[in-house]
Amino acid sequence: MCKNYLYIVLLFFSFSLFSQSNWKKFKELSPPKKTWVILHPLKAKKALLISEKAYQIADSIKKTPLLDGDASGGQVDAFRHAFWMAILRQEIGKTAARSLGKSHEKENYRTYKKSKLEDGVVPDKIATTMDLFNNEVGLSLTRKGGEIPEKSLIYRVINEIYFGRLKVIKKDSVGNFLTCNNKPISLKSLKGKWENNKCLVNSNYKK
Repeated sequence: MCKNYLYIVLLFFSFSLFSQSNWKKFKELSPPKKTWVILHPLKAKKALLISEKAYQIADSIKKTPLLDGDASGGQVDAFRHAFWMAILRQEIGKTAARSLGKSHEKENYRTYKKSKLEDGVVPDKIATTMDLFNNEVGLSLTRKGGEIPEKSLIYRVINEIYFGRLKVIKKDSVGNFLTCNNKPISLKSLKGKWENNKCLVNSNYKK
């Protein structure tokens, strides 16, 4: 009874912080992210703005020659997660940022179960492993209340990629997935499989 009452209070308080537009965005969230918002009502709005900014910056970098242009398992994907976590930690703290990242990966599993696309592909276990690894690298780059300028943080994450400290999914020069033994993986063999034989490599891997 007490637990249910607390849940209702948190829910009501969370909703009271939202504008009409943010309330619409909340309704569109997956259950894992809705739970995160309810448990972090004071940080939710800030996290939403930061998340949108991180995706916008990653999308801008995708259009430059700084990284490989690959937002689905490549360097741009790695950048997005590491930068997202780094800037989140500065603003809302390490624990809250990490739990939001995990909520996102739970969302990806639900996306897989429903066979929906994320960044053009259906998520799988190795993509989740990659994201969680890169999240941790991002969390290590800042601290709560830190004042690293946005531009400096962008280049710090890019340097981490250049030094091979993040992870990407192994592909050939034309974007085909490869096993760790460099054998091509057919898209047909990946269909409907959460676990597969894709291979994680360091982010400075040369195709």
